[in-house]
Amino acid sequence: MPGNEFAAETAEPMRVRGGSTGVLLLHGFGGTPASMRPWGEHLAERGYSVSVPLLPGHGTHWRELADVPWTAWYETAEASLLELAAECERVHVAGQSMGGALALRLAAMRPDEVASVALVNPALANPNRLLPLLPVIQLVMKSIPNDGPLVKKPGAGRISYSRLPLRAVGTLTRLWKDLGPRLRTVRQPIVLFRSVADGESGELSSSIVTGATSPGQTREILLHNSYHLASVDYDAELIFEESARSFDAA
Repeated sequence: MPGNEFAAETAEPMRVRGGSTGVLLLHGFGGTPASMRPWGEHLAERGYSVSVPLLPGHGTHWRELADVPWTAWYETAEASLLELAAECERVHVAGQSMGGALALRLAAMRPDEVASVALVNPALANPNRLLPLLPVIQLVMKSIPNDGPLVKKPGAGRISYSRLPLRAVGTLTRLWKDLGPRLRTVRQPIVLFRSVADGESGELSSSIVTGATSPGQTREILLHNSYHLASVDYDAELIFEESARSFDAA
């Protein structure tokens, strides 16, 4: 079995019992709860009940991600949502990157349990023209480096896998395919934070959300000083404050 790429505390789920309003925070593809912990701590200090689960295949070694179906990620997110809903009067769901896709699917499938949605650089699509060729490419290449700059702010440490299995990337695209037709059924208010540095990929995913939702339903806030994992970057405080304001208003 492969070793662990992270310190144990990096992958540790977070659960704080606070007031009657809960927030479920979902990390991204290849990531860990550490990327959401500062956000969760901020919300807990404001009196929210908070849950940050570790999604299956994450927080260990990148090879562990290869054979995990997207439905396992969703089932873990759903179970965490229902646990919060059993304890709280209202629950909001927030997700970063792939976690954003899971948050939107929860909103579509569990409208009675999800009061509103907050998204940070949601990953719903990718303009890379090689994606349709994944079934062929993965026959000769099992993984790709995940070494691009994910956080602009120094000192973030490793909170995502060093490589990504191409089989898992294919699994992620199947989540996107499943979510697409469900987006128009999402009725909850959405606040969407988008890093300008995410470029065409970020613009594409954002346009999918705004195009599928009603006028005024989605409020987009641009982040000018953060990379993809913005919840631990320079714009984190803006995300924390504006998401809480959105939750309070929903």
